[in-house]
Amino acid sequence: MAGNREFNNRRLHSLLGVLPIGIFLIVHLTINYQATKGAEAYNAAAGLMENIPFLLFVETVVIYIPILFHAIYGVYIAFTAKPNNVRFSTFRNWMFVLQRITGVILIIFIAWHVWETRIAKALGAEVNFDMMANIVDNPAMLVFYIVGIVCATFHLSNGLWSFFVSWGITVSPRSQRILTYVTMLVFVAVTFIGVRAILAFTV
Repeated sequence: MAGNREFNNRRLHSLLGVLPIGIFLIVHLTINYQATKGAEAYNAAAGLMENIPFLLFVETVVIYIPILFHAIYGVYIAFTAKPNNVRFSTFRNWMFVLQRITGVILIIFIAWHVWETRIAKALGAEVNFDMMANIVDNPAMLVFYIVGIVCATFHLSNGLWSFFVSWGITVSPRSQRILTYVTMLVFVAVTFIGVRAILAFTV
């Protein structure tokens, strides 16, 4: 019974990492990318999201609760699981380790990002281009955000590989090898969008 519960928790953890967290990350970075077109374009895109009906409820159900479960259970996995040297290659085991490391970094990064933006908004600040520009005007914070973004895009792309395997979608070694290349392309593409977006706030 305990084994089945853990198996189901791991599958739920994997699923939430893709739906809805992964989709939210891509949408979030795409909105941020509008900053490359200027302050007005970014503010307009961010404003559309801010005007979603019942925004706090939607954020809580679709973003905060899934992230909390994914983060808490992810920490449990990070400190209890061990690389599988028999089933997977050395490369895949390195990906396993990096997945855990980036997950821990992301907990810190997301908590800080929420504090600087969503909590600040609740206290009366306006989430707009100027807010982000002021944050990354500090070189240390810019580096911190770039590291956080790269960790997020790696965690998502590598998590996609784990999702397809754990849900039995890619079973054969060949399909898993092809999926590795696909997820690498996802990592490069989404990382470009995220890093290019944050750099746009420094112009």
